[in-house]
Formats: sequence, structure tokens, C-alpha cells
Amino acid sequence: MKRIMAISAIMITTMGAFAQSNTVNPFPKTITVTGSAEIEVVPDEIYVQVDLKEYEKKGQGKIDLEKIKADFLQKVKKIGIPDSAVTIASYDGYTDYYWIRRKKQKKDELYASIAYQIKFSSSSKIDELVNLLDDEATNNFQVVKTSHSKLQEFRKQLKINAVKAAKEKATYLAAAVDETVGAAVSISEMPENIFQPYQYKLGAQSNALYAMDGAAPSATGVEFKKIKMRFEINAVFALK
Repeated sequence: MKRIMAISAIMITTMGAFAQSNTVNPFPKTITVTGSAEIEVVPDEIYVQVDLKEYEKKGQGKIDLEKIKADFLQKVKKIGIPDSAVTIASYDGYTDYYWIRRKKQKKDELYASIAYQIKFSSSSKIDELVNLLDDEATNNFQVVKTSHSKLQEFRKQLKINAVKAAKEKATYLAAAVDETVGAAVSISEMPENIFQPYQYKLGAQSNALYAMDGAAPSATGVEFKKIKMRFEINAVFALK
């Protein structure tokens, strides 16, 4: 009985090995290529942070934060920025040279500050706001992020274009060896490459707007650098 079972086991193993050895590779000949696509777009979503602080004004004493906030928001509204595009990034309070002031037996004064984040759609609106800012109240002004409202649409189309580019490449490379491209065996994405530049920065006590190298000029001054998007894919195609 044991002998019969052993023989059966050998037969099953042999048949399995025979079946594996006779498996037909559906794609005996393939070609592997990469495809890429890129685009440059001018940002239409520009996030700017403006830091405001209380300050001392000769003959008037400390200009409090409520007045500074009211004046700032009025200026923002004046250039046509909706309330929905303005958010508070942070609040803060500090003392100016605290220990020196105590040593001189001066009254310790708490100075409050606030940071607003504003979403702009163009650099021209930024220029308009900069021209209206209170230089003494403005502690810092900088772009913290740039983006585009159609970024997802661009991403999708670029991936499609990258796949098409891969097939086109495979077609002419295969033709060089008298082969024809068949079905796609596999398509895999590579890490995304998106460059979103930060463009403007206005420091304290400065009325000038500075731009990074490579920015394109515009009628309103200096335009933002374009967002560069590039996608690559790896593709394997059958040859027939």
C-alpha cells in the first residue's frame, strides 16, 4: 500500500513538472521604454503671508493691533480681494528688549502681532496691496505657496501624454529591427516632479518687491516663475 502511494506521488509530481515546462509565455518578445511629458504654467493661486505688528508712533504712542487689523482688512477689500480669500495664520505677543527695559526701569509693554494669509490670483493684485501697506505695521510679507486651480487636470493629461510618448518611442525603436509593437504588458508611474517656486518676499522697512531669477516680465512689473510639471512612466510592450 505504501509503495502504491509513493508511486502515485511520483506520478503527480512528474505530471506537475511536465505541465509547468509546457507553459507558454504569452509575450516571448517585449520592448521596455520610458515616456515623459512636461508643461509650464503661470500660477493662478498665490498664497501670501503678511505679518503685522503694533508699533510706537511719535506723538501718538502705541498704535494698537485692532486699528492695524481694521486698516489692513479695509485695504485688502479695497483691491477686490473677497473675505473668503483671507485667513488668520497666527497671533502673537512679545516684549521689545524685555530685560533691557526692566533694567532701565521702563514700563514693560506687550506688543501684539498677527499674521494673515491671503490667496491671490495674480501678481498684479499683490503689487496693489504692497503699495497700500503701512510700512511701520508690516513686519514681513512673503509668498508661502504657489499653485494652480487646474493642477489635477494638468497632472492627469500629462500622465496620458507620457504613456502616448512611450508607445511612440517603442514603435519607432521596434521598427528599427523590423518588429511591430503589440499590446501593452505593463505601465508603471515614476515619482512625480513638480517645481512650485516661491517668488516674492518683502522684508520689514522695505518698499521694494524682489523676484527670483528667471521670472518673466509683465505689464505690472515682475511676473511669477512658472510651475514646472514633469511626469515619466515605464512601459513594456509586446512585439509581434
